[in-house]
Amino acid sequence: MSDLIFEENVPLAPLTTLKVGGPARYFARPKDVEELKAVFERARSEDLEVFVLGGGSNVVVSDAGFDGVVVQPNFLHIAFGFTSGSNVMVVIAGAGESWDKVVEQSVRMNLAGIEALSGIPGRVGGTPIQNVGAYGQEVSETVVWVECFDRETNSVVRLSNADCGFKYRESIFNTTHRDRYVVLEVNFRLEANGRPKIAYRDLKERFGGREPSLAEVREAVLEIRRSKSMVIDEDDPNSRSAGSFFKNPIVASSVYDAIAARFDNVPMFPAGENCVKIPAAWLIESAGFQKGTRMGRAGISSRHPLAIINADGASAAEIIALKNSIQEAVSEKFSIDLSPEPVFVGF
Repeated sequence: MSDLIFEENVPLAPLTTLKVGGPARYFARPKDVEELKAVFERARSEDLEVFVLGGGSNVVVSDAGFDGVVVQPNFLHIAFGFTSGSNVMVVIAGAGESWDKVVEQSVRMNLAGIEALSGIPGRVGGTPIQNVGAYGQEVSETVVWVECFDRETNSVVRLSNADCGFKYRESIFNTTHRDRYVVLEVNFRLEANGRPKIAYRDLKERFGGREPSLAEVREAVLEIRRSKSMVIDEDDPNSRSAGSFFKNPIVASSVYDAIAARFDNVPMFPAGENCVKIPAAWLIESAGFQKGTRMGRAGISSRHPLAIINADGASAAEIIALKNSIQEAVSEKFSIDLSPEPVFVGF
């Protein structure tokens, strides 16, 4: 394989939004399927572990880095097209494209379905993996199929929405078939001149019962995210994070009732039959970790308790120590285990 494809000892921290972690022993940025296949063939021949990196917005890299090959697919294309005789627009985007670029272009074309997912950092390829969601919308609501490279069969496959096994912040890509597939491109089904989805309380209050345009919803979501430092800004240390670090736990209604009997005003949202979702942010603050808390050079965002931040040149070990402390405190007080959202690399 040419030196142009495999680089050595590449720092990974600058390629992540958290800005921590050591180097990759090898690094590759394939631009097509043949180059991607060549990366995996070499990795197999040299018995090297492979990690697939997207936009780096949902990962924590260890201080030791990754002793294998980090591959970052650089598949760049966006195509729009109407399905025959309908107001449905198909959007096909390469895994390497900026997710917010796809959202911005879709909203500009007055296509509904992903407007509330504005401002989420990362790339298109990562959206089906964790079933990206925010402000009442999930990407699984619009995914038609996901084209992938299957590492087991060394072939390209196309998985339908049902094949992907989407659940809250989950898919087969990060659960039952973790590390099997590499996302190449995603097909989204959006509605031309469709109505925006206003399910989030802050959005409902902002628009006071009137139906806003898709562009107004996008701007409102971006404004809310900026107020929480959830839009990447090099001048804002609160945005040096992996986004929401913990998933909102879904518990049985009986578990919630037991907690509500002990504590006042416990928030919750319905989450299926006999289940509710308790905001992780409330659990974290109620367990004693307030916004702005610091532990060494790591900390909690001063704007959002769900974001663990690299406050001042933190190491990955300091990020993990804070994560562990939060989990232990919530478990001790509420008997709830918080599940982290990021992927941990090289630990």
